[in-house]
Amino acid sequence: MRTTTVDLTADTARGAAARRTTAWTAGGLAVAAGLTGGLLAPTDATQGQAQRLMYLHVPAAWVAYLAFAAVLAASTAYLIRGDLRWDRLARACAEIGVALTAVAIGTGAYWGHLVWGTWWAWDSRLVSTALLLLAYTGYLALRRALAERTGAADGGDRRVARPAAVAGVAGFLLVPVVHFSVIWWRSLHQQATILAPERPPIDPRMALALLLAVAAASAGALLVLAHRMLRLERRLGGPTVPPAPRTRTGRRTPARVR
Repeated sequence: MRTTTVDLTADTARGAAARRTTAWTAGGLAVAAGLTGGLLAPTDATQGQAQRLMYLHVPAAWVAYLAFAAVLAASTAYLIRGDLRWDRLARACAEIGVALTAVAIGTGAYWGHLVWGTWWAWDSRLVSTALLLLAYTGYLALRRALAERTGAADGGDRRVARPAAVAGVAGFLLVPVVHFSVIWWRSLHQQATILAPERPPIDPRMALALLLAVAAASAGALLVLAHRMLRLERRLGGPTVPPAPRTRTGRRTPARVR
């Protein structure tokens, strides 16, 4: 992982400027999505105003998918390259994915309460999403347990990174199960709007609001990821200076920094 001039995680003035630009972009997209979804997009003929929760629920779910895909890619890269920066990236992406999956479940539960009259149903989509949340929460718990057991730093030691990478790769197997559960099994949940064999019709104004909301959530998640990686790199990725040797008097001589 080489730092480039456009690296959002770079601890430089240029990196800080890139993060500010990303923040303004995310904010602008969020405002555009809110106005489009709240004012321009029509009310759903069947679900009424409750359908507008889609502009929160779907982006949270989709960006969670992307975060878990990034965990898969970063974990695979660590197993191949052995660079701990990939492990730190996997950790940060898993944290974002877990948070967004919780948002998706929460908004979905409220949506179900408004439309189905219940907060929870033993539905294939709901159950598989809950399992996905448990899997990646377990991934983060595994990292912490390994760090406490070995006395190693989470994100800075191979004794934690390798088992976590294997778990990160295995956990992604649940993502396609969650997405296609409404196709493979009978479900109360509506059919997939994207990546479905037969794409259901959607009003172009609804599609525009949804696209803007997904873009806003993606930019926001990228910004959070950049700040999280920056903190992890500052704490775990910096160069270490060996302790200065002692003189005959017992005092330490100042170390030379090159």
